[in-house]
Amino acid sequence: MEKTIEISGKQITFKSTGAVPKRYKMQFGRDFFADLLAMEGTINKENPSVEEMRKIDFEVFYDIAWTFAKTADSSVQDPLTWLDSFESFPIIEILPELQDMLAASIQTKKK
Repeated sequence: MEKTIEISGKQITFKSTGAVPKRYKMQFGRDFFADLLAMEGTINKENPSVEEMRKIDFEVFYDIAWTFAKTADSSVQDPLTWLDSFESFPIIEILPELQDMLAASIQTKKK
């Protein structure tokens, strides 16, 4: 699955493949699925409450967003350099844009 969105005036492509969990673990030393499942209850809601949003570890979301961007474009630099390249990174606006990709990462397709 692939999606391009505009962040700080730049077109950024995000891509999810089978390599995402390995790339995430190699970069951050944490399990992709464990981190994603910890956020699942909130990312699948259209309008999460403020209390539910407080439970999200936004660092995990930044890390997942970077992993999707790195998967789409191997020239993406390390996470801090990449995030520094944006004037702003409006996570509340970006999270809904990547919601389908996040959900697809933990769901199976029935045949």
